[in-house]
Amino acid sequence: MQAEEIRERFLSFFEARGHKRLASASLVPSVYDPSVLLTTAGMQPLKPYFRGEEKPPAPRLTSCQRCFRTTDIENVGRTARHLTFFEMLGNFSIGDYFKREAIEFAFELSTEGFGFDPERIWITVFGGDEALGLGPDEEAIEYWRAVGVPEERIVRLGRDDNFWQAGPTGPCGPCSELYLDRGPDYGADSERPGDDTDRFLEFWNLVFMQYELREGDRLDELPQKNIDTGAGLERLAALLQGVPSVFETELFRPLIELGEELSGRRYGESFKVTRALRILADHGRGATFLLADGVVPSNEERGYVLRRIMRRTILQARVLGIEEPVLERLYGRVIELMAGAWPYLREERETVLRWARDEESNFSRTIEQGRELLAELVERARAEGRSEVAAEDAFRLHDTYGFPFEMARELLAEEGLAVDEGAVRRLMEEARSVARRGAGRAGQSAARRERASEVARQAASATRFVGYEQLAANTTVQAVGRDDGLLLVKLAESPFYPEGGGQVSDTGTLAGEWGRARVVDAVRLPDDQVLVCELEEGEPPPVGAEVRASVDVERRRRTMRNHTATHLLHAALRRTLGAHVRQAGSYVGPDKLRFDFTHGQRLGRDAVDEIQALVNKWIGASLPVRAFETTRAEADRLGAIALFGEKYGDWVRVVEIDDVSRELCGGTHVASSAEIGLFDIETETSSASNVRRIEAVTGPGAAELFARRSAALAELAALLRVPEHEIVPAVERLQRELKEARKRRQAGDGQVRAEDLVARARQVGDAAVVVEAVAGVEPRELVDLADKVRQKLGRAVVLLGAGAGERAHLVATVAPELAESDLRADELVRVAAAVIGGGGGGRPTLAQAGGRHVERVGEALEQAAAAIEQRLR
Repeated sequence: MQAEEIRERFLSFFEARGHKRLASASLVPSVYDPSVLLTTAGMQPLKPYFRGEEKPPAPRLTSCQRCFRTTDIENVGRTARHLTFFEMLGNFSIGDYFKREAIEFAFELSTEGFGFDPERIWITVFGGDEALGLGPDEEAIEYWRAVGVPEERIVRLGRDDNFWQAGPTGPCGPCSELYLDRGPDYGADSERPGDDTDRFLEFWNLVFMQYELREGDRLDELPQKNIDTGAGLERLAALLQGVPSVFETELFRPLIELGEELSGRRYGESFKVTRALRILADHGRGATFLLADGVVPSNEERGYVLRRIMRRTILQARVLGIEEPVLERLYGRVIELMAGAWPYLREERETVLRWARDEESNFSRTIEQGRELLAELVERARAEGRSEVAAEDAFRLHDTYGFPFEMARELLAEEGLAVDEGAVRRLMEEARSVARRGAGRAGQSAARRERASEVARQAASATRFVGYEQLAANTTVQAVGRDDGLLLVKLAESPFYPEGGGQVSDTGTLAGEWGRARVVDAVRLPDDQVLVCELEEGEPPPVGAEVRASVDVERRRRTMRNHTATHLLHAALRRTLGAHVRQAGSYVGPDKLRFDFTHGQRLGRDAVDEIQALVNKWIGASLPVRAFETTRAEADRLGAIALFGEKYGDWVRVVEIDDVSRELCGGTHVASSAEIGLFDIETETSSASNVRRIEAVTGPGAAELFARRSAALAELAALLRVPEHEIVPAVERLQRELKEARKRRQAGDGQVRAEDLVARARQVGDAAVVVEAVAGVEPRELVDLADKVRQKLGRAVVLLGAGAGERAHLVATVAPELAESDLRADELVRVAAAVIGGGGGGRPTLAQAGGRHVERVGEALEQAAAAIEQRLR
């Protein structure tokens, strides 16, 4: 049974039993679910339904969800079943059926639908956990017996194996897993499910979700009992096709064959080759789907996960002897293989392949440098009789040279060397301390959202947002709470836009007979909101009180200008740079807009000017801006862009700016592009690896910026004593004069320094020798200085060392006649470079080297001096 038939048979089985088929959500979780970086399970997108925060489209659901788990990255290739990316088939009940029906469905589909021998099916159940205060799941055991599974094939396991949770907190519950006994060819008769061996392969997990896990192992009952199941498509395919591992199925075999074709190696010829081919296949699938879902390689969060598997793929290709670029061909093969089931891969083909080319080109340089440095660490450890590489050295490879620590650790293990992973992680943590300074604020925000959710649950219905149509409303209070001295107020109707989609929340006032409060924030909840207020007069409003809710009009208008300008900017970037550009974060407030977008290179001044001019052209054209609601399918047909990390239902809101821009967006906008007034880009910088950031202002903000620039221009003209239109030529003239003056000074300083070094030269045999550390010399000046000294001395050997920042630099120059007698400059710098923890090379007469141990420059020069003296004598 092929994967396509397995997928369809599963979904059709549950559709026939009243389940609504859902499309897969993105691998990038909704911005409202910060608990995980990537979608790890079929239930992940359904968490609001299980929690009772949103109404599901039906009480019974089924889906094939694409998933990615980072915990298994290092196990990939070593076992027959571990994967990073996989397809999870599942059936779900939101307060409908529970354990009995879930067990009956699973057993029926397994035995009658997929044809598994009932005598080979084993079951695991939750055996209880003292910390959670739960005993064995006797109810599930009884239902398994009822469908015909004997007691001897029901195995009780602990919390680690049979209690499912989505994260450290969140929906959870006991679970029951179905295993297939693959027979004695795969293991001994004494083995059992849960032993993590190959004989018993788990293919379906039934989660009886009835709790919400809080901090400290505290369990609360969910609003209703739910069912969440997961059957891995790849494992089912391996079992139904009778192959030893998932990698022999048609889902992987074409990718394995590509690796064989490119390398000339064969799957199964050795563990090393088999593992490398499996990693290519798994990571190729994972990276292709991550890229198609809008993730780009970077050094942070999910971008780091993507970069890690892309780089592991390249490294394993090298293990196979593949020196040519591999990612583009591999990802292209994945798209050919998987686009039938996942058509969006074909639509994102060019974006996927672009990032494949860019990342492989960049990392190839990193690999070569990193492997050279790693080889030096290995050689030094062996020379010193150590079985371990210093954590500081491994960290420096990662931090300074970009060589992933996971790869360094794997390569060191292949050489029989260890590294203190805990120490490296601590160094990494220290390096991230600056970036974590905002973590306290993020924690406060999450805590406030939790308290706002508690207030919202007190009300009988959700707040109706009326802020698209009006900026003030007469309404009533539904619920009231407190948070750290502030009021949390839930209204029946609200004109306040809650922060979301990059747009900041509205502020304003609430007023009534009870008093007056200043609205400082609006917390967005699934299909709901709660206002955060400062009480200014009177008493907190009681539930049922009448309220006049008024939005700060000027703040809203400024924000609307910036939001519409963001859509125009996005369109201009895609037209100018290419369709690979995607929004990767934004801030839309009354003061400015900030737009992060995926792009691998800095924008030059010409590109920035072109983008700015295009946006202002559209502003000047008074393009109509309209918002309308439609089905998600129709929005896709119209080409509306769905934004990274947002959650969309079947019914969506589209914001359209003439024929220039069409995006799914819940934000507030002006009615015509002309209302923006003026658009001005202030800065274009890097936000993260492969992510650029533009900050811009519009309307009054742009006018204020123009006034400041005009004043600065007038001041410059006065200082330079030229008309404003001659400022640029005047500055260019000053730059030339400054450059010439600096050259004259450096030439004079260099001459004095060279003469001083010549005076200190030693005569060794028939040659002059200068081996010195010099201070205050830039690396580019070191070569000129060494050459001047040798020219003055004639038959001479000159080796100079200097430290610049955190790097040590060496330059060696040797007279041609000495180089011919086997005293080579390139060999000298290699001797010295080994001491400073670096490498180098060059010609027999001139060579350079660099390293990271600035403090060991003197030691390096001493070793090189000894080598020079030995050769000359």
